[in-house]
Amino acid sequence: MIIIDTSLAEPPYDQIKRQLSAQVAVGELRPGDKLPTVRRLAADLGLAPNTVARAYRELEATGVLDTRGRAGTFVTGDEQSRAARQAAAEYAQRARDLGLSSAEALALVERSLGSIS
Repeated sequence: MIIIDTSLAEPPYDQIKRQLSAQVAVGELRPGDKLPTVRRLAADLGLAPNTVARAYRELEATGVLDTRGRAGTFVTGDEQSRAARQAAAEYAQRARDLGLSSAEALALVERSLGSIS
């Protein structure tokens, strides 16, 4: 499913993210598919669990994956939801880069949404 190439400069967590995103994009992984646990995938790849956890967290932030507690981690099924989560993650990062507080960033979103109505 995933192959880690140690000769690449790309960190292993980025390789995991890239490969999982590609598998979702081409339909190898479909909405609702359950992924291996962090510990299981880490053991299979010979990586630290934190490396896999970081990849899963970052994919969840962009809406590719959804972690449901003890139920596991799944490929998201709603393209609109995935796109909205990705836009939110990108906005949050940009707001942080600009030095905005959470309250300031949220106020801007609320104003923008209010102008759409």
